Amino acid sequence: MSNSSQGWSLVLPLTSFGNVLMFLFSIFLPATIIFLNTSVSLSILLNKELRSENRFMYMLSTCFSDICTGVSYYYVGVLDVKDTFESPTRTLYVVPTFLGLSYMAILAAQADRYHAVVSPFKYSHRMTRNRTLLVIFAYWVYAFLIVAVHNLVTVGVAKTITTMGTFVGNIFTVIIMIGLNVKLFMIARFQLEREPPSEERDSKRSSVYLILVVAGFFLATWLPIFCHIVACNFFGLTCYIFKNEGTDPIRILPRVNAALTPILYIRGCSALRVTLLTRVWRPCCRRKRVMTLDPFTR
Repeated sequence: MSNSSQGWSLVLPLTSFGNVLMFLFSIFLPATIIFLNTSVSLSILLNKELRSENRFMYMLSTCFSDICTGVSYYYVGVLDVKDTFESPTRTLYVVPTFLGLSYMAILAAQADRYHAVVSPFKYSHRMTRNRTLLVIFAYWVYAFLIVAVHNLVTVGVAKTITTMGTFVGNIFTVIIMIGLNVKLFMIARFQLEREPPSEERDSKRSSVYLILVVAGFFLATWLPIFCHIVACNFFGLTCYIFKNEGTDPIRILPRVNAALTPILYIRGCSALRVTLLTRVWRPCCRRKRVMTLDPFTR
């Protein structure tokens, strides 16, 4: 059987109870990612007040990349393919790029919140909505420029670029996710204690706590794959020891984070939650109920 025909078969034959459970998980996980991130995206797009805040633009960027991650998982996670450098069933580095975009969006959001808390007056003048959109546009363009470079160079050079990029990414992860967030928490707590109780104070507190919780889950789900890639490239170890990404725990974790992140957004932001319930989910449920009661409705 050729490699191309093998690529369109299931990664695990449905011959045992464990394989069936794994298959159901591989179907349920991307469906959850797509549903939750699409719901959050629609909530932000339908609410003008949310779109006016920079943090929701980063949320929107994260959701868009995670939607693509969920869709692509049906290929790299469910089917018997390997998204490696030499594999004939690879995605030309496009699928890993969607994960990388989510990673960059969360890092940018962390830096944005730190700037907003530490220098609120300078932040309001420096980071206008257009500049925020420019930052988001810049890292999307950068990500796909890297994809283009990977597809124009040899496999050895592409591996070197990946190794160095992952190493630099780990440094930024440690600095931004750990260093800045610890400092952000200390500064925000000190500033919020000085402010009188108000709705704005509660909003600031929830915003800071939300970004810290997102950062915690991000570190827990991303650091294993970062450390593994750096180790296997520097020491010449085998990176892909599982059949595909859907059977590799350290590559499943970032996808789990793609499902957890919108849940944290919904749980930590009341304005987003209200919009989601009243303008996205409730109208859809009401429309579905009407069509169920009257199947001849046009």
